[in-house]
Amino acid sequence: MKELQKLNKYFFKYKYQFLLGIFITIAAQVFMIFAPQYIGNAITVLESFLKNEISGQEAKDGLWYNLYVIVGTTLIAGVLTFLMRQTIIVMSRHIEFDLKNEIYDQYQKLSLDFYKRQRTGDLMSRISEDVAKVRQYVGPAVMYSINTFIRITVVIVQMFLISPKLSWYALIPVPFLAYIMLKLSKEINKRSFEYQQNLSTLSSFSQEIFSGIRVIKAYALENKESKAYDKATTESKTKFMRLAYTSALIGPAMVLLIGVSNLLIVYVGARMYMSGAITEIGVIAQFILYINMLTWPIASLGWVSTMIQEADSSQKRINEFLNEVPSIQSHTTEEHHLQGIIEFKNVHFIYEDTKIHALNNISFKINKGETVAFLGKTGSGKSTILQLISRLYDVSSGTILIDNLNIKDWNVQNLRDQIAVVPQDAFLFSDTIKNNIRFGKEDATQEEIEHFAKIADVHKNIMRFEEAYETILGERGITLSGGQKQRVSIARALIKDAPVLLLDDCLSAVDTETEERILNNLKDIAQQKTTLIVTHRVSSAKNADKIIILNDGEILEQGTHNQLLSQNGYYANLYKKQLAEKDVN
Repeated sequence: MKELQKLNKYFFKYKYQFLLGIFITIAAQVFMIFAPQYIGNAITVLESFLKNEISGQEAKDGLWYNLYVIVGTTLIAGVLTFLMRQTIIVMSRHIEFDLKNEIYDQYQKLSLDFYKRQRTGDLMSRISEDVAKVRQYVGPAVMYSINTFIRITVVIVQMFLISPKLSWYALIPVPFLAYIMLKLSKEINKRSFEYQQNLSTLSSFSQEIFSGIRVIKAYALENKESKAYDKATTESKTKFMRLAYTSALIGPAMVLLIGVSNLLIVYVGARMYMSGAITEIGVIAQFILYINMLTWPIASLGWVSTMIQEADSSQKRINEFLNEVPSIQSHTTEEHHLQGIIEFKNVHFIYEDTKIHALNNISFKINKGETVAFLGKTGSGKSTILQLISRLYDVSSGTILIDNLNIKDWNVQNLRDQIAVVPQDAFLFSDTIKNNIRFGKEDATQEEIEHFAKIADVHKNIMRFEEAYETILGERGITLSGGQKQRVSIARALIKDAPVLLLDDCLSAVDTETEERILNNLKDIAQQKTTLIVTHRVSSAKNADKIIILNDGEILEQGTHNQLLSQNGYYANLYKKQLAEKDVN
């Protein structure tokens, strides 16, 4: 229950609905006990008529009176029960809505290193299945707990007011039923948790398979993956069947013990009636109805206990994320207008998960409006530099200055809002091409969208689609080729019109001719922005104001295209090699 204390703030938020629900529950249970009482009275009236103690008319009037009261109180109890559900269950839906938003907001705040440690399927499981389990607690579990406590109290008090002796006999099986329900619920909770964990693993497995379906098909691994999925689902089925087997014991146990209670009422009640301890035979009928009124509340103790324990386990999983402190945080709410001056001072960076020393004592300065290209082998630290500028990570040591202000003294949201990024992996959403480009500027007009698509040299490709800019892309933009995805991603960044533009090897999937056209189109735009280009191609870097060559996280060379050629070092050799390859092609 400790984990569920996190939800108390929601109960306080919806306290008026909650208190109203409790009041309605009490009223519903009070009206509920009238039916057994007046059914007993009706049987007593019939008994009196059969003994000739009252006339036929009196019996008829008495039966009609009791019938009216039974129907009236039952209708009122039914309406109140409906209102009870409308208050408490609806409240639980509001809490579910708030909790999902809280989790989603937390997902948005968590840093990139968090997502490296987590699987997408598990993240989805916590915001869906786990939240659903928690809603069962704040809704049905709470409602039935209140309902059970009030009904048991009201019914038992009424039973003892009528006949304490018969009440004791009637209640003999009840503790055994409660004990069995609690034991079963404990086992159900254990098996439910195992099943829930397995379901999360299965979700992650399925998500990875669907995301990598093209690779699976390319390597003809459908049968292998089908067998792996079959193994996973078989394990899931086994765990669910164990859960279902335990759950199936509840019904028979409940029927057996309530049946024993009914037998005791009939046997003991009949003996008491014959001895004169009970003067009305209708009392026996009342007790049978009362004990059956307790059947569901007592049986629900196990069910409610299971829901609470499942919710506690699910909330624990949710709290693991909600209690996660983002490694990247804003220490100020002050906002600044970004000019585009970027300086690295003796920067070291080590990836926490792999312990790879990506950058080692890196220092350089980029002035406002400059275009700087970063070249180097794979793993030399080029992309890491761009990620540090966007503050997706914090440096291990050293300092990064943005407009002569420590990057940690910038509001993160304010900083990223003024940086346009074209990532190495061109991710597009399952939406229209238009909306994917407009992602960089929500109020962009059609003319603006087309203008930047032309700069990215993708307009003609888009117009070949039947729906043009209204074409719906598949998951992760699968409808487009690799080069087309990169160019749409470039258009999305350019339309943002941010003062800093980061291009992370974003032309790797296009041919050199298309690359040349795009770079020419970018010249005028780059003059108005601070532009950083990560690339493997000299053709993408040669027109930059400065070129920085990285090797194993260190700066190997830096200078202009002509300066680096004159040094006859790494850059010059790379230029000659790529020039020769171009001539061969």
